[in-house]
Amino acid sequence: MSKDPTAPEFSRRFDIRQADGRTEHLSATPGEREALALRFGLVRIDRLEADLVVTRTGNAVDAAGTVRADIVQSCAVSAEDLPAAIREDVAFRFVPARGDLAPDAEIELDEGDLDEIEYEGTAFDLGEAVAQSLAIAIDPFATGPEAEAARALLRDEADNPFAALKGKFGE
Repeated sequence: MSKDPTAPEFSRRFDIRQADGRTEHLSATPGEREALALRFGLVRIDRLEADLVVTRTGNAVDAAGTVRADIVQSCAVSAEDLPAAIREDVAFRFVPARGDLAPDAEIELDEGDLDEIEYEGTAFDLGEAVAQSLAIAIDPFATGPEAEAARALLRDEADNPFAALKGKFGE
């Protein structure tokens, strides 16, 4: 059986009927980490794990715990490899999808609605919620020890490849 190409890289489907206050441990496989690194523009992900307590209230499910990851990303200035350890406390609320809304309908959200993730049927994807939390935790402007040297090189007009254009096109 082949994998659905539209499925998330780190998919862990969870049935709401199993949400009885137990702790779930999620751990990404090497292939899942490789695919997520590509999706998030990282050099690599060495570890992605989460421990979440999953509880149900009616048709809503709350999952709270910690996401841990060891990643390597590129410096925003020098492009050197930067290892980073991520540890994020997370809280998700999964709610049934609102099927009665037109695609372009306007709805008002209360403050508590903003962190809700809709699901259809009786299952939701706990792994994708963890992956999205990792994406939010990544510093998009991370810089390493070589960043200042790279900035200095760009400021030095003698070594700047754009210095030759300066005279042709003005300041």
